[in-house]
Amino acid sequence: MRVTDSSSFGAQVKNKRKKLGYTQKYISEFTGISVSFLSDLENGKKTIELDKALRVANLLGLDVELNERG
Repeated sequence: MRVTDSSSFGAQVKNKRKKLGYTQKYISEFTGISVSFLSDLENGKKTIELDKALRVANLLGLDVELNERG
């Protein structure tokens, strides 16, 4: 799926987390990232910290790529 904004990124993270059977609390305990941040991320909050968002995506096995439009 193409990610075009914070909402679509958050939806992908949430879908993958649920598919893996992880709770936000589990990810929080594993990474030290707060549950409130994870909730904001999954809900597409626009002021998310990119580094943390990428760490969560990586933990869930999601690749984030930037490609030139052709």
